Amino acid sequence: MDPVPPAHSLRRTPIQQRSADRLARILDACAELLDETGYENLSTRTVALRAGVPIGSVYRFFGNKRAMAIALAHRNLDRYADGIAERLDGLPATHWRPVVDAVLDEYLAMKRSVPGFALVDFGVPAPPAGDPEGDPNHQVAARLTELLSAHLGLTPDAALERAVLVAVEATDALIQLAFRTDPAGDPGIVDETRAMMHAYLARVLD
Repeated sequence: MDPVPPAHSLRRTPIQQRSADRLARILDACAELLDETGYENLSTRTVALRAGVPIGSVYRFFGNKRAMAIALAHRNLDRYADGIAERLDGLPATHWRPVVDAVLDEYLAMKRSVPGFALVDFGVPAPPAGDPEGDPNHQVAARLTELLSAHLGLTPDAALERAVLVAVEATDALIQLAFRTDPAGDPGIVDETRAMMHAYLARVLD
């Protein structure tokens, strides 16, 4: 069963498995249509048709397409965190660089394979300004700080949280550049991004 998006992003939280499965189909359809039509042309009606559910089922969960895209972004973030956790299971806690590599490699894997991820990765287009809690990179950085701290036995203090946030912002910009240059992600830019992450995070992790 897919992770259910946070209750605040849904009009109604599914209780039964059948409702959870229907919600998953709606989000899957939303992701597919984002790749095909873009965010501006996305509509709740076309999502309902693609998912094979009545339009009322979409509105039972979401008030509009933005709320639907936000729920998709939350699901992506949960999947990202789960994927990192799986990668970290096989890594020792004595060296941080392979851990940072796992964080980047999971993001690249999702970028290359997850439907809709190019437009809605961990947040919707044009998020509200001045809201750190609603900013996707703040949310990603918070989850990564938790994962890194738990695996490496670190205290998630303000310095680490700030460093991870800066690394996330910089990496986000560089990976966007890599995928604008090459649809699969320009290998040279990806290598430079990895080197940047290692050099910058060494300040707090060495």
